[in-house]
Amino acid sequence: MAFSFEDLKVYQAALTWNDRIYKVLEDLGTKCSRSLKDQMERASISIPLNIAEGNGRWHKGEKRQFFWIARGSSFECVALVQILAKRGLISESVRAEMYSDLEGVSKMLSALIRSVEQLEQRKS
Repeated sequence: MAFSFEDLKVYQAALTWNDRIYKVLEDLGTKCSRSLKDQMERASISIPLNIAEGNGRWHKGEKRQFFWIARGSSFECVALVQILAKRGLISESVRAEMYSDLEGVSKMLSALIRSVEQLEQRKS
């Protein structure tokens, strides 16, 4: 692949998550408010976008900051998934699958952040 971030497992997982949420939101149709759908779309797309942008930065601190933002967006998606479930818009099994996907993405992002921090410490 032409860009190094495309090979990252976390980036691929974020793209997979993004596909999943778009299908879920599409299936919801008009049962879900436009604002809730918009917030979920923006939070979910923020994850791969910030991974990509972070990888394009030279300074380790900037990289780390973009990865933190991606991680924060994954946490935001967790809350949004819980809201969808509480409103009865998704089943418990769908909620559990989505939660598990987000847990995996956030763990990979945490590992990515730690690796950047370790690189910074070695250079200090």
